[in-house]
Amino acid sequence: MFENLWNLAPRGLQQFILSHRLAFIRLWQSTVICLSLFMAFLLRFDFAIPPADAQRMEIGLGIALITKMTAFYLSDIEHGWWQFAGVTDLVKIFTANSLGSTLFTLVTFVTIGTHFPRSVYLIDFLLCFLATAGARFCVRLYHEIVLREVAEKSKTKGLLIYGAGVAGLNLVREIRSTSSLDYRILGFIDDNPHKRNASFLGVTVLGCGRDVPRIVERYRRRSVKVDEIVIAMPSASGRQVSDALANCRVSGIPCKTIPALGELLSGKVRVSQIREISVENLLGREPVHLEHERIRESVEGHAVLVTGAGGSIGSELCRQLVRFHPKRLVILDQAESDLFKIEMELQGVAPSAMICPVIGDIRDDERMEEVIREYQITSIYHAAAYKHVPMMENNLIEAVSNNVIGLCNLVRSAVRNQVSSFVMISSDKAVNPTNIMGLTKRISELVVSSLPGREQGGVTQFVSVRFGNVLGSNGSVVPTFKAQIASGGPVTVTHPEVRRYFMTIPEAVQLVLQASTMGKGSEIFVLDMGEPIRILDLARNMIRLSGREPEVDIPIRFVGLRPGEKLYEELSNVADETRPTCHEKIMIFCGQPLEREFMEQWVEELRDLLAQRNEAGVLTHMKAIVPEYKPSSKWLAALEQYQAKAQSIGA
Repeated sequence: MFENLWNLAPRGLQQFILSHRLAFIRLWQSTVICLSLFMAFLLRFDFAIPPADAQRMEIGLGIALITKMTAFYLSDIEHGWWQFAGVTDLVKIFTANSLGSTLFTLVTFVTIGTHFPRSVYLIDFLLCFLATAGARFCVRLYHEIVLREVAEKSKTKGLLIYGAGVAGLNLVREIRSTSSLDYRILGFIDDNPHKRNASFLGVTVLGCGRDVPRIVERYRRRSVKVDEIVIAMPSASGRQVSDALANCRVSGIPCKTIPALGELLSGKVRVSQIREISVENLLGREPVHLEHERIRESVEGHAVLVTGAGGSIGSELCRQLVRFHPKRLVILDQAESDLFKIEMELQGVAPSAMICPVIGDIRDDERMEEVIREYQITSIYHAAAYKHVPMMENNLIEAVSNNVIGLCNLVRSAVRNQVSSFVMISSDKAVNPTNIMGLTKRISELVVSSLPGREQGGVTQFVSVRFGNVLGSNGSVVPTFKAQIASGGPVTVTHPEVRRYFMTIPEAVQLVLQASTMGKGSEIFVLDMGEPIRILDLARNMIRLSGREPEVDIPIRFVGLRPGEKLYEELSNVADETRPTCHEKIMIFCGQPLEREFMEQWVEELRDLLAQRNEAGVLTHMKAIVPEYKPSSKWLAALEQYQAKAQSIGA
């Protein structure tokens, strides 16, 4: 009713009331103060106030207005919006009334003395507090009950919320306060048996996950349609999300989720931003806790270079580095289109940042020297590399030239130009490598770890960071599965038991930034990847997320392991040790580094072999310092022929 009256009021009157809102509130407070004292006297004297006490009341009204209005002003209770009144407002109102009544009592006692009825003080305090607090909460109740019921009737989408925790309650509040969200909340689903039939914010917990089909059917018989189920468990594990998704799938109702906890904490999104369930939700990893100040100290005011800036890891590095306000961020890549995209994105989110896009190839030694010197680089994040395993098996010379020689060029230029820190992105495929890509990454680690850190008298602090697959990266299986599902299948999996470690791109980059602040002397840091995930399970979950059933709507085909692929990836050798660091998700790999002089000589010999394009010679040279490398059948035969030929020449 009041809402309709307000909408019917002339626009000029609405503007006048809003612009003079504070004056109306003070007028209301003055009225409450006077009425409270008047009612206190009426109650004290059974509605028959003696003339002498009536005179004292008149004096008391003036004192009450001055003292209590002053207390209300000092307590700042005038600026709160009544429709959002809460416990904090209640405490402030109680404090303001306590202060006002105390001042009123003291001033009245001094001016009038003991003749003023003492019981009036207490009655007046109670009446004034109840009136000032009650008015606000009446407005809130009107908005939350009366207007909410009217709004609920106009909303068409029936919604069940899976999870009656803090996130679920926040979702209820935001849906109710956001008129554009066309959701009518029907109830909660929660697997906690103690919450069964409980009511939160007026919404009842209807049952557990297994009860979803029964609950949906019960609403259907009452001609109420359940349109969507939202899983409101942003910090749930991958197993919990999978179980919830399975429970909802049986009912045939579309399922969505709310943002993950890390996104909520970072302020990127709000609880009410309901969206489709993603593979990242099924991964269910805990949010990363960063020492932002340490990272800021290493980045803010420095000239930072990111190689491979157009790639999935490199571009995310740029997004996160720009938040720490580097003096300039130099983004380097040989792919101009990808570089242009990340440049435009960074300029959009950080228009005041100095973004310097540079086209260049890390194999070009002179170009790397020129870039580092021209932009006075102080920190390098090296993410440029060829990472596609099967492709690198067939392009050995290019893989080694880019991944090893390109790294050596950057390292040499960094030392010559006294770059403060150098972070090299490595891979879990460097452990007991069975493919060319993993072999080049292990050699890159050996190159970096052979260089002296600051504690050994070096100028540049070198660090390698090793982690596994990242969801959604250019070389990840996830985009391939998405394309295969979109085309109707089949989804191809190499082997039913193949497993891989996975983490999200933002998480991997956050841990890289954290590790970059922890290095003291050419360490290899290993990131905690959690438990490995079976690729077959990943494929099945992605098919279900698309609304279809594996082997029914989308077939799955096994195509066999490709050359150089393992069934299981490793993050460290069994024989090697890793020791913990101050961060729970970062460990240090304790391998034995090679001598710097030996590595420098070895790299020069590698350059000569590459110049000759001698594939078997290059591979033999690399295997000499990575004896744990187990080549694929193709390269094993080439190595045997090369060694036999070398022996015959030597003989």
